[in-house]
Amino acid sequence: MVIFDNDLSPAQARNLEKALSVKVLDRSEVILDIFATRAQTVESRLQVELAQLEYSLPRLKQMWSHLSRQKGGGIGLRGPGETQLESDRRLVGGRIRDLKGKLAEVQARKEREVKSRSGEHTVSLVGYTNAGKSQLMNTATKAGVHVKNQLFSTLDTRTRQWHIRDWGRVLLSDTVGFIRELPHHLVASFKATLSEARYAKLLIHVVDASNPQAEEQIRAVNAVLKELDCDKKPTILVLNKIDKVADPTILKVLEAHYPRAVALSGLTGQGIDRLEDAVMDALASEFAEAEVITEAGNGKVLAFLNAHAEVYRQEFRDDSNEVVVRCHLPRHLLHHIAGPTVKVRFIERERPALPTLGEAV
Repeated sequence: MVIFDNDLSPAQARNLEKALSVKVLDRSEVILDIFATRAQTVESRLQVELAQLEYSLPRLKQMWSHLSRQKGGGIGLRGPGETQLESDRRLVGGRIRDLKGKLAEVQARKEREVKSRSGEHTVSLVGYTNAGKSQLMNTATKAGVHVKNQLFSTLDTRTRQWHIRDWGRVLLSDTVGFIRELPHHLVASFKATLSEARYAKLLIHVVDASNPQAEEQIRAVNAVLKELDCDKKPTILVLNKIDKVADPTILKVLEAHYPRAVALSGLTGQGIDRLEDAVMDALASEFAEAEVITEAGNGKVLAFLNAHAEVYRQEFRDDSNEVVVRCHLPRHLLHHIAGPTVKVRFIERERPALPTLGEAV
């Protein structure tokens, strides 16, 4: 067998197999095979099957090259190879349509589920495959998710509660790992799984600091996140596995290149407290200090502020029958209190903004 570290066209693969007289695999085929062995849930199996069929559809002709045309046939007669090829194409095309329909339902359900957490503090772990995201999640949340030193050990998103000291509950999600030159049809198939990252308020980009190709992996993850329109999200870069870094100068170089990064070990827990501080600072930047003025009888707005904002002063004005509320309110919830009887004035304070993906890494 010969494996090529790049994608091959069907004609290239066919010509190489003839010249080498052995089976030829390209990069996408190997990745798809790994995904197929790792898929455990119905959702991930559907996604892998769709990606495999979309990959194999233009290559069906190669699979039937051993069947020849019929000899001596008249006009309109076709050989068994051509007939079987057309039949297979129809079957594969029909299966692809069925899978896309099922995955559209899965994606719609998943997006409704993710959007239902809009009032929560949602944080998503992203990173290169085998960077230690699942181990970090276990250490932070005691989730007990499967951890193994292998590529793509996690294909299904998991969300667990993360209780951060002096802050409270955060919903932390683990996602499928990325890889350099991830096949486009694979990204499309796994968009339902990656919706956690697309709708998260904060991304934690986990990097294996002990890997000599760490910076190359950072660039690969950035490319996939850009493809998912996640490159503008607030991002914390985490240099993981510092307990496995053999040469301390490697870690120092990474920290010099990314001065805002948090160095930690997801296995031992070293540095988790610094990550919690960084997450608190990032989430705090999502809050606005505001003065809300509304009618004293507007119980709906007052109840919403008491439930979702940190109210630190409340004043009633008898002359105008109004109430003035000073609070810290999540910016993404401001539209819930908008209305003709509500006035909102922001109290600006200077605080450093968390970098977006491009600025952070």
